[in-house]
Amino acid sequence: MSDRPTQRAIKIGNATIGLMGLDIALNRILGDKDYDEEVAVEQLFAAVSKDNYIPTGAKELYREALRREMRKQRGETVSRPTGLDIRILGPGCVSCNKLNTLVIEALQKLGIAADVEHVNELDEIWRYGVTQTPALIINEQVKSSGRMPSPFQVEEWLQEGFQNKK
Repeated sequence: MSDRPTQRAIKIGNATIGLMGLDIALNRILGDKDYDEEVAVEQLFAAVSKDNYIPTGAKELYREALRREMRKQRGETVSRPTGLDIRILGPGCVSCNKLNTLVIEALQKLGIAADVEHVNELDEIWRYGVTQTPALIINEQVKSSGRMPSPFQVEEWLQEGFQNKK
């Protein structure tokens, strides 16, 4: 077991970035029930800045992303910025790659733009409550896990996710 903090991927602006030590900092800061949100965001930003490179011009984007993560950790409903957000969970096996191809083809067929991310870190996969892969997450909702959905079903889910984002 490593003493090094795990990495968590979060959406910052239009990019998905892996941040080291985010979970540790969130747990430490949210352990204090009487905190001011602005102060907590600054403490979280300072803690994350120690282990991660943050470009000078992106500091506000990072602060807002950290605020969203903090609110999610508290159990609040947090809306994603914009666009369809798709995660394919799995270790990179043949089935996971096939699901990725299926999703990309469906997006092209439907003419929908989306942020597609392949998540292969076990800690990240488990955060979604997924125990079997491949898994498909659309806008933070688990649509399938442990099986290969049909192309028709993927298209239906993508259209539904797209309509709900409007």
